[in-house]
Order: sequence, then structure tokens, then C-alpha cells
Amino acid sequence: MLNASAPRRRSASRQRVKQEKNGILQRLMPLPWQLWPAEARLLVGLAAFWSVAGLVVLASASWWVALREMGDGAFYVKRQTIWLLASWSLLGLTVSIDLRRLLKWAGPGLWMGCILIAATLVMGTTVNGASRWLVVGPLQIQPSELVKPFVVLQAANLFASWTRMNIDQKLLWLASFGGLLLLILKQPNLSTAALMGLTLWMVALAAGLRWRSLIGTAFAGGALGTASILINEYQRLRVVSFLDPWKDPMGDGYQLVQSLLAIGSGGVMGQGYGLSTQKLQYLPIQSTDFIYAVFAEEFGFVGSLMLLLFLMLVAWVSLRVALRCRSNQARLVAIGCCTILVGQSILNIAVASGAMPTTGLPLPMISYGGNSLMSSLVIMGLLIRCSLESTGLIGRRSNAPRTTI
Repeated sequence: MLNASAPRRRSASRQRVKQEKNGILQRLMPLPWQLWPAEARLLVGLAAFWSVAGLVVLASASWWVALREMGDGAFYVKRQTIWLLASWSLLGLTVSIDLRRLLKWAGPGLWMGCILIAATLVMGTTVNGASRWLVVGPLQIQPSELVKPFVVLQAANLFASWTRMNIDQKLLWLASFGGLLLLILKQPNLSTAALMGLTLWMVALAAGLRWRSLIGTAFAGGALGTASILINEYQRLRVVSFLDPWKDPMGDGYQLVQSLLAIGSGGVMGQGYGLSTQKLQYLPIQSTDFIYAVFAEEFGFVGSLMLLLFLMLVAWVSLRVALRCRSNQARLVAIGCCTILVGQSILNIAVASGAMPTTGLPLPMISYGGNSLMSSLVIMGLLIRCSLESTGLIGRRSNAPRTTI
């Protein structure tokens, strides 16, 4: 009898453990996985593929330089892996929080970002003539990257209620956004300021603001960017070198010339993974802003085309999420997230291929840098949360009794 009852006790014990695990999983997930909409599931898969593929590309782009400078070829990959785990934890946290609560935190988060960006102008670390980082112990914090999710959320807050909002509130938040952009330009960081301005403009367009206001804002933004280029000499030199990089191929045009040589050397099928020549310290900052040039050299035209098709897929899924959203705020959040993720990627590729002047925008989830990686995955988490709330099941489930999966 004892021998016969022992397997039953072990089976019951395993069943209890399984139920406890399912209960914990259910509490962590806003919905059981089988109830997730197709767009949310696809976004999780795309984010996982994007981040892992980015780690693989970074390993190739950074290995030789890391081995030469740090004595460890995997130095940058190891650090990026730690940031990746932390960023995925934040993505999970973002997905689990109600969007209304996140929208309430957007205003204070935006103001905190302004304070931290202002601090970079006083006590920030200057690299290549720009003060964009705060050093806190072993960490380098880039507030202009971390503030991006709050910009998306507060833009949705503002423009979703534009017609019902009084003039004082409109002026307060427009002044807050304007101050943020001016502080970023002061660093100077024209590329990030332009990306955030574009995001605000796209969210306002999706909210249905008048064309006259949108066109006037676009002209004002263009004038502000032109003024920044005229005031900052290094930005002016970048524009001149962009127009004709071969005029000074060993000076101001060196970076773009080496990038174009890398892309051209890739041919149709590429040189093969790990076989890039330009990454051997010919191409500057090959693991961050110009990592696409290394990718294009190793994977060629076919690989570059696949990358663009992947970005198109992300944009298509994001727009489907926006169309399915039940609230205007959630729809605008989805539009803003799509603009940041896809728009920044396109701008980075355009810079590396000589279609735009050289800027300091990283390639999301591929370029080395923990701040950019964390910001991108939090924004992806916001997009997934919008998709989950489009089902209309989350609110009803929160009031229902809990059951195991």
C-alpha cells in the first residue's frame, strides 16, 4: 500500500507545483497567452528576433576592435547582453501596467527628462563636442534616449484631448515639448531633436489637428534645425561633407566615404558574416552609429533588402495595432511608437548610405548602447500593451475571479 500511494502523492505534488507556476504566470501576464491578439504575439516575436539578431550583428562589428582595445573580443557583446536582459525585464513590466497609469506618469517623466538633459549641459561628459551623457558610477546615462517613451505618452495625452483642453494646458505642454527640444539642441544633438519633433508632428497629424497648424510647425522646425546647423560648426561641416564627401576623403568626408566603401563592397550577397574589412578600424564608430555599413558589407544587397522588409513588417503590424485600438490615446501611442522605432531605423540607414547628413542616431536594438536598447524595448512594450488593450478583455478580467490557466 505504501509503495502504491507514493506515486500518487508525487503526482499530486507535481500537479500542485504546476498550478502554482500557472498562477504566478497568470499574475505576471495581463492576459493568458492564448487570449493575446495576433498582433501582440507577432510583436513579441519580432522584438525577440530583432534584439537577438542585433546582438549577433554587434558581435561581428565590435569583435576586432574590442579584442584590440580591451583584450576581450566579446567585451561589448557581454555588456550588451546584460543591458538586453534588463531591457526585456522593463518590456515585461511595461506590458503588465495599465496604459492609463502609464499615461498619468508621462508628464512627470517628461519634466524629469528635461531636468536630466539640462544637467548634461552643466555636468555632463563631452564626447566629440556634444554633452549627452551623465556618469553615475560605472553607468553612462543618456537622458535624451530614456525620455523618448515619455514623449510618446505625453504627446498622446496632449493631442487626444486637444479640442477639449483649455488654452493654459495647451501652452504648458507645448512649452514643455519646446523646452525639451531646445535643451537637446543645446547639447547639441540635432538628430534626436529632429526625431522627437517628427514624432510629435506625426502624433498631431494622426490626432486630426488642422493642416495649417501642422504646416506652420513643420516650417518652424526646419528653421530651427537650419539655425542649429549655422550656429554649430561641426554640424555645418557634416552637411558640407555630406554634399561632397570625396572632396576631403581623408578629413571631414572620411567617415561617410568609408561607410560607402563598406556598403559598396558588400555587392549582391555580401562578404559573409564576420568578413567585413572596413570594421578593422577603417570605419569609425562601426559598432554604434555606422553599424549598418558593416551589416551591408557582410550581408550585401540581399541582407539590406531583408532588413528593410523587416522594418516594413514592424510598421505594418504597428499600424494594425493602431487601427484596432479602442481609445484615441492608445491609437496615438501606437502611432508614436511606430514613428520612433521605424523612423529612427530609416534615418540611421539613410545616414550610413549617404542619403542624409551624418547624425548621431543609433540603429534601434542593433547598435551598441544600453540606453538606446532600453528605450527601444520599452517603446515596443508600449506597442504590445496597446495591442492587448484593444481586445477589451483586460478591464473585464481584472474584475473577474482568478482562475488558473
